[in-house]
Amino acid sequence: MQLKRYKDYKTLSMQAAAEIAAMIKTKPEAVVCLASGDTPRLAYTLLPEIAAKEGVDFTRSVFIGLDEWVGVPPENEGSCSFFLQNTVFKPLNIPAGQIHLFNALSANLAGECTKMDKIIFEKGGIDLMIVGVGMNGHIGFNEPGVSSDKYSHVINLDNTTRAVGQKYFKQPILLKQGITLGLKHLLEAKKVILMANGIKKAGVIKKAVEEEVNNNMPASIMQNHPGGIIMIDEEAASLLSSKHQ
Repeated sequence: MQLKRYKDYKTLSMQAAAEIAAMIKTKPEAVVCLASGDTPRLAYTLLPEIAAKEGVDFTRSVFIGLDEWVGVPPENEGSCSFFLQNTVFKPLNIPAGQIHLFNALSANLAGECTKMDKIIFEKGGIDLMIVGVGMNGHIGFNEPGVSSDKYSHVINLDNTTRAVGQKYFKQPILLKQGITLGLKHLLEAKKVILMANGIKKAGVIKKAVEEEVNNNMPASIMQNHPGGIIMIDEEAASLLSSKHQ
């Protein structure tokens, strides 16, 4: 795992966007898994300009959505699907055939998990994952206590996730479960970038980087990833010990 620090959120976001563009430029058929949320938003917004400048061809790339709120329709502005469609896929003119998202309204969520795993395996695995980290240390909806041996799965949401998740919705909504790629997908991905910014993430980053790897802090698993990069701004890095400064 590498730890990379940037002076501010914009610089961090520009570098993350450049990493996505570079991956697809190097491997046009790359499988890229994207998280939704506030942290990667600016990186995704910057991506079209960087891609145009670099001459990136997206016509063969494959995009995977990291997770989704169970029971939330894709047209709801708080859904992960809505976020990715409007922040990434539409601006880049990515056709539907290259996009694979969980159907969180399915009557067979286990089947959705099996289908997503099959897509990833048939495409040769994930080349690049862009993820954030929750206030409880989760990645995707891999909540504290989750096994690192899971591929896609459905999970009961932690109280912290239920509460923080409300910010994405215009009206209060009952959030009980999530459907998500598992930590086993993360460990098997060729490259993983975990982004974190702001003082509010400083405590989580300190635990993820400096504590022993444990499933009560899912983000700590990044320490075991040889292709893992934790990209943070100065605020998120502010509580790290001197050896990581």
